[in-house]
Amino acid sequence: MRYELIIFDNDGVLVDSEPISNTILAAYLTELGHPTSYEESVRDYMGSAMHRIHELVEERTGERLPADFDETFHRRVFAAFQRELEAVAGAGDVLKRLVGEGVPYCVASSGSHERIRVGHRKTGLDGWFRDEIVFSAEDVGRGKPAPDLFLHAAARMGVAPERCVVVEDSRLGVEAARAAGMDVYGFTAMTSRERLAGATGYFGRMDELLPTLGM
Repeated sequence: MRYELIIFDNDGVLVDSEPISNTILAAYLTELGHPTSYEESVRDYMGSAMHRIHELVEERTGERLPADFDETFHRRVFAAFQRELEAVAGAGDVLKRLVGEGVPYCVASSGSHERIRVGHRKTGLDGWFRDEIVFSAEDVGRGKPAPDLFLHAAARMGVAPERCVVVEDSRLGVEAARAAGMDVYGFTAMTSRERLAGATGYFGRMDELLPTLGM
C-alpha cells in the first residue's frame, strides 16, 4: 500500500527525549510525595499528554498535583533538553528523503507546541517542519490513546485516515492510531514489541523505516 501521509510521533521517534523527560518526571513526582521510578514513569506516562499524569495521580492517590506542576516540569525538561537532547539517529535522513521524493508527512505529538519546537530547534530538525505540519494534543484537548490528535492531523493534511500511517514508540500511541483507523508501525529502539502489541509492523532503526513501509 502506498500511504498518502506519514504521521510521526515526536518524542522517542524524532528526538531522543524519552529518557530525559521520564527521568525528570519520576524525580519530580517522587519529590512531591508520589514515589515513582524511571521504569514506572515509562510504563505509565510515556506517550501521554500532561492531563493523563494529573488524572492518574489523582485516581491513585486522591491528591491533585500542584497548580504549577506543568510549568515546573517543562522548565526542568527544557533546561535538560538544552544540555542533552539529540535527534534520533537517522531521523534527519528519513525526512530529507521524504522531501526529496515528495512524500507528505507531519508530526503529531502529545507534547505541547512549545516542547516540540524546543526539541526541534535543539536537534536541528526545525527546518523540516513548518508550522502547518506540526500538531499537538493541545490542538484537540484529549491526548493519546484517544484518536483525536491523529484524526485532526489527517483532516488538516487533507488525507483520509485509512490512507495514513503512524510511526510510534509508545503503547498509547499505537492504541490511538488503531482507534483512528490508521496503520501504525512500532519503533522498538526503546520499547519492546510486546509493549507495542497491535502495531501493523515493527522496526528497530530509523534507516529501516522506509523499507518497512515499502518505500
